[in-house]
Amino acid sequence: MNVPTTREDLMIVNMGSHHPSMHGVLRLIVTLDGEDVIDYEPILGYLHRGMEKIAENRTIIQYLPYVTHWDYLATMFIEAITINAPEYRLY
Repeated sequence: MNVPTTREDLMIVNMGSHHPSMHGVLRLIVTLDGEDVIDYEPILGYLHRGMEKIAENRTIIQYLPYVTHWDYLATMFIEAITINAPEYRLY
């Protein structure tokens, strides 16, 4: 999307629809002419943290806490669905 500009002093701004601590999810490079958006470039990122490499050197018990960090937006839900023994096995 290219729109003819009225000024020569364009401003380029990095924007995103997310909290600054959520790095890597979405980045918009926006070119502004005053308050008008002239051009934008969306950059979709991925939150690869090398979890597979971390898992190579750990047992499953040592690695389980890392699972909650995969999707930091749904940590509460991951904790809620932990694996438990059936009740009849607990007695």
